[in-house]
Amino acid sequence: MIRRLSFNELRASIPLVWQVFSKYEAIDYPESGKRAFWEAIHSDEYLHSLSALGYFNEERLLGLIATRDEGSHVALFFVDGAHQRQGIGRALWKAALKGNTAHEITVHSSLFAVEVYKKLGFVPTGEAQVENGIRFVPMVYIKQK
Repeated sequence: MIRRLSFNELRASIPLVWQVFSKYEAIDYPESGKRAFWEAIHSDEYLHSLSALGYFNEERLLGLIATRDEGSHVALFFVDGAHQRQGIGRALWKAALKGNTAHEITVHSSLFAVEVYKKLGFVPTGEAQVENGIRFVPMVYIKQK
């Protein structure tokens, strides 16, 4: 089941975000990047700027996608490692697209997730970059009219 997350549910999802980040993405980050990501996901101001959907198996959260800037930027997109490659990410992406009026949706993809985003229809718009120690590849998804 996919449903919108309340602010408190989004805040409660942070351990899942951190666990997946630590296992799959943090290996490509310097300490400053890990610290910057930790601080962002623990900032109420940052979390309040997001609109999030969660994928649940009964009451257990297995994945989430969060956008900002009226849906035009994917800010967080994480699926529990034990449940990856089961269609959860694709289902979350399709749900995030429903009702999203943005023509272009951007993401700063981790190096780990570039291929995942390509499978969802994103294309790179530049080379890998580093901001505040956070390594990413800028990508965009353009909706077909």
